[in-house]
Amino acid sequence: MRKVTLPSRIRLNRFDTMTHRIFAKLAGYVPRPAIVSRLVFAAIAIAASGCGYHFAAEGSGLPPQAKTIYVEKFGNRTRHTGINDEFMRYVEDEIANHKRLELVDSPAAADLVLSGNIVYMDTLPVAFNSASEPTIYTQTISADASLTDAHDHKVIWTSRGISSSQQSPAVGEAVTTTSPIFLQQNLRSRDIASMTDIQVAQTQQASSKQQAMQTLAQNLYSSMSEGF
Repeated sequence: MRKVTLPSRIRLNRFDTMTHRIFAKLAGYVPRPAIVSRLVFAAIAIAASGCGYHFAAEGSGLPPQAKTIYVEKFGNRTRHTGINDEFMRYVEDEIANHKRLELVDSPAAADLVLSGNIVYMDTLPVAFNSASEPTIYTQTISADASLTDAHDHKVIWTSRGISSSQQSPAVGEAVTTTSPIFLQQNLRSRDIASMTDIQVAQTQQASSKQQAMQTLAQNLYSSMSEGF
């Protein structure tokens, strides 16, 4: 009987063998550490340049010719009366601390005008004791803001939902008396031990509110000055 060969089968086996070798090489390839490091560094650099991020609020996103700024009274869209007035003091302090722009009392004397609204503020429980009573609250505050060129009235920066959150203990046992935030207060551990839970909650909520507004002002300035 004449033997019949199958060319298609032979070609298929050769193709399978070649494919197997290629995938085996790919699977066994491990980039050298130096190459990986360069690739990671390049990816970080590209991402950073794409979002306009800088490692410090140097003011590189502000118009170079701008020297003065006027801060309009922020609006208040929350149910907390006076929160916008309190927040403005933190914003002005943050601008003054960076010394990039000089605060002025009139938009006519300003190169830039900062305006905005406090759009959200609330305190919600995030931790509970065995009796389902709140022991820690989180206080969150958010703002919308925009920066306008006072000369041509063109908006050069705007951002929505800039926010800051800060935890607030409601009972003495939940207060971390060694934390940097607590050490900034006038209270000490012996003071907390002598307070009722209501007194602890009131004092810590007030401190949390101040810290949240200060951090929000820092976040706002950083975003405004860097242009993102």
